[in-house]
Amino acid sequence: MAYETIRVEPLTPRIGGIVSGVDLTKSVSQGQIDEIRVALLEHQVIFFRNQPMDLETHKAFGRRFGELHLHSAMPGLEQHPEVRPIHADEKSKHIAGEEWHTDLSCDPIPPMGSILHLHTLPPRGGDTLFASMYAAYDALSDRMKTYLDGLTATHDGGLAFRRFKPDGKFPVSTHPVIPRHPETKRKLIYVNRGFTSHINELPPGESAALLSFLYSHLEKPDFQCRFRWEKHSIAFWDNRCAQHLAIWDYYPNVRSGYRVQIRGSDPPFA
Repeated sequence: MAYETIRVEPLTPRIGGIVSGVDLTKSVSQGQIDEIRVALLEHQVIFFRNQPMDLETHKAFGRRFGELHLHSAMPGLEQHPEVRPIHADEKSKHIAGEEWHTDLSCDPIPPMGSILHLHTLPPRGGDTLFASMYAAYDALSDRMKTYLDGLTATHDGGLAFRRFKPDGKFPVSTHPVIPRHPETKRKLIYVNRGFTSHINELPPGESAALLSFLYSHLEKPDFQCRFRWEKHSIAFWDNRCAQHLAIWDYYPNVRSGYRVQIRGSDPPFA
């Protein structure tokens, strides 16, 4: 589409857009917010360069799109509970997002979107991959689409977070395998390695085999874009239709920043 207050350069034909012409560290007009929302719906993940925002500005920008979502399993900062640090260094044994996932699909109503700002980067590496679950669904055969309609899957927060908190209690939720996006109404695949434990209507062997197929399918490079971070870049992804993977190829270097999440208004629905 044509934008009047921002510029958006598609990163790939299927997912991703680079947004310019807006300074997120200053007051952003409602017209720009409206067009950023349109760009998010169109491209599923959008990126901004050279935006050295502080935590209050980060939270304020997120609130322009809805209430902020408090993480259901991991604490935020003491003075800013809505903000989660995303940090890895030479002491890290795991990093956030090292498996393909959509954020907190274990929640009854997962976050609508996530906004990540990185302020410290390794000399090389540390890219993030994003994948379109619209494109992954569209590429399925008609027979497979028919088979998947009506199935539900269990999403267990312990699969992702027990390694960080062995004694923690984590949410478990059930969602459709093929929901529709609440705004665009497009169908998409909604299972992921990070949180999905099993498909409820199938015996264990069939569930494991079907999930294995779906993971291999939705992680194909055909549906992806790759973002190379620069200092003070921002990624804003639609958590309802995009999965992502943080590449940990920079150990023992430091990669650090902060993330806020926007509360969802609807559960994934069939």
